[in-house]
Order: sequence, then structure tokens, then C-alpha cells
Amino acid sequence: MSGFQLNQAHIRRAFGRAAQTYEQHDVLQREVQSVLLERLDFCLESPQRVLDLGAGTGRGSALLKQRYPKAQVIAMDLAVPMLQQARRHSRWRRRFQRVAGEATRLPLADHTVDMLHSNLCIQWCDDLAALFAECVRVLKPGGFLALSTFGPDTLRELRAAWAETDQDSHVGRFLDMHDLGDAMLAAGLRDPVLDVDHYTLTYAEPAALARDLKGLGATHADQARTRGLTGKARWRRMLEQYEKMRVDGRIPATWEVVTAHAWGPPTGQPRRTAGGGEVASFSLDQLRGSRRR
Repeated sequence: MSGFQLNQAHIRRAFGRAAQTYEQHDVLQREVQSVLLERLDFCLESPQRVLDLGAGTGRGSALLKQRYPKAQVIAMDLAVPMLQQARRHSRWRRRFQRVAGEATRLPLADHTVDMLHSNLCIQWCDDLAALFAECVRVLKPGGFLALSTFGPDTLRELRAAWAETDQDSHVGRFLDMHDLGDAMLAAGLRDPVLDVDHYTLTYAEPAALARDLKGLGATHADQARTRGLTGKARWRRMLEQYEKMRVDGRIPATWEVVTAHAWGPPTGQPRRTAGGGEVASFSLDQLRGSRRR
């Protein structure tokens, strides 16, 4: 669906290296987190088990535990060093579990999660069908899903500056809201609601944006990216192009953020499998008394 592939090993290494610096650069992630938490108001029942997918250093997991103190909150991330940092936020009154795992291969049993929360994580997944199939698999019937991700307008200024420098790929690509909604519906998620917002961060110089991206582990992980060093001359040309975009003396960086929520399908509603087939799940109680003809 995405038309491009991401190097998951590259992503894991980048976030692992950024674990200790992440919270020095996560101002946007915190703002989007506050918006995503407002989405939880649509969930009228108190969840017993909450999965925070792509938990990073665990700030969101701690907020979820604070909101649902009686729930089991699981912080899951691809990068183990991120989960090691998350231990600082897992205090005795807001203790949550930390589990390493991939979004398209969740190490959880079927229909065991009441709420799945994911803040600015799924842009690092290039197989939305597999991602949402896993979400549907682990969600209980009627379970609640709330997520945020980046849209294609993200880092448009940086992309334009590089386009004036060379024709190589330097900035990652992101899917739009319509692709995301189509994938959610195809997986069987019910009544998805999606919104788009634009945020603009400003910097004294373009290099400060680059430091933020590196500190977050926000790597360019497209398999089609140019390998090897960029070179000082091309880097300087890109900075010169970016300098032309100053507004009121500051360098802008646009982030398009898509937020969404939906509900898990009811028992028995077929879900698509990776092989293209469909599987419907029923409890043993519902199957008792049935006969094969």
C-alpha cells in the first residue's frame, strides 16, 4: 500500500542511539500526546488492559497509568534502550510493564487488550495491512484504538531545500489520512474518525532542526535512500536553500499530524489475514451446541 519500504533494523538502531537524548527534543511529541489523550474521552468504559504501542521513553505510558490506575498498562517499543529509559517513569504508584516488540508482530494473545494507544509511532511501519491486522487481533471486541502519526506534508521545507540541492532521497515519506482510513476499514476496525492538524516549529538555524531529528532518532529509513555520506558541499547548499525560507527571522519546520480513533470489530466479524484470506473468531461458549453437517 505504501509504495516504499522501511529498514526496520536501521530504525531500531537509530531509536536505540537516541534513547538518552529523546526527551531533550520531544516538545512536539508531548503536544501531540496531549491531543491524543483527549481522544480517550470517546472510550466510555474503564479499560483493564492498555497497550501503549511505540512507547519510547514511557512518558505516555505513565500518563495512561495515571488516568487508568487500576489498569495493566504495557509499554511496548521496538528499541530496548528506549524501554530502559522508560523505567524512570514507571514509579510505584504508576508502575507499568515494559515489553520489547514489533508493531506488526505483537507478542500478545488474541483479544486481550481493551485499549490500544499509539503516539507518533506507526509512521515507522510500511505495512499498514499487517499493522492493523495485529491491532484487530489483540483488541477485544469493541476495544478502543487511538493513534497519531505523521502525514505527507511533514518537513516540507526540509524536503524542498534538499530538492533544490540534488535529486537524492533525504527525507522520509509519510502516508496521508485517506490511506490510513482505508487501511483501518480494510482491517475491520469500526467507525474510524480521523483528523489532520499542522504544527510549525521554528529554529534559529536549519542545523538546529537537524539536531532535533537526530536527538529523536527520527532517521530517514527508506530503503531507497542514498547510501553513504552526504558530503559537506551538498549539506552547505541545502542549508543555504533552507535559509531562504526564514519567516520573521526564524527557520520554520512543518509537521502534519493525523490523529484517529476506532473500535475493534465484534466477535465473528471476519478479519483479513496476511495471505489474503479471512478469519472469523468465536468464543467456545458461542460454539457449544453447534453441529457439523
